[in-house]
Amino acid sequence: MSELRQDTKTALLEAGGEVFARRGFAEATVREICAKAGANVAAVRYHFGDKAGLYSAVLAYAAECAAARYPLDADFDPKAPPEERLRGFVRSFLKRLLDPGRPAWHAALMVRELAEPTHAFDMVLNDLVRPLFERLASIVRDLLGPGADEDEVRLTTHSIMGQCTFYRQGRFLMAHLYGIDPPGLDQVEHISDHIVRFSLGALGAGRRRQPRRGSRMRRTGS
Repeated sequence: MSELRQDTKTALLEAGGEVFARRGFAEATVREICAKAGANVAAVRYHFGDKAGLYSAVLAYAAECAAARYPLDADFDPKAPPEERLRGFVRSFLKRLLDPGRPAWHAALMVRELAEPTHAFDMVLNDLVRPLFERLASIVRDLLGPGADEDEVRLTTHSIMGQCTFYRQGRFLMAHLYGIDPPGLDQVEHISDHIVRFSLGALGAGRRRQPRRGSRMRRTGS
């Protein structure tokens, strides 16, 4: 009986992920999700309380699947030079992004949540997004050296993240631009080498430049 309940719960999570990713939280219905999962509508109330609870659980489930398959710590040695830590971070992050075995709705749902925040935004921010950014920012800070300007740390972190996420968000664009297949796991090492080499080169050039002028990015509400 417990195995049947677990199967129903997983089926609801998978079906919910697909429907939420396609329709968004507001437009998705419990009835459609249950029909797709082959479950009774009452099963959502039993396992998750309501649609909001199911949505939060789906986001957590997607994050757990990514972390279990490609943990960021797999290629991370805190005692390694920052250049190697950067390479490990980029490699692990790209594996998450480019894994063809990962259901398409995982990434699509996360992108939708960040673009159209719901009640679950704080959970996604604090449990998934913030740890990624803080890990990368700590590496960038070490690369920039003592007295690193925090505005420069943020901008550099965003630039490296943007390079990585392009290969997920723009993967099908490449076929139309260049006539090549979307990148997969077999391209991770090649892409990682480029992103790291490019980023380290930019950081080296930046340290040789005179301090730039201009206003700093302001915090929200300032």
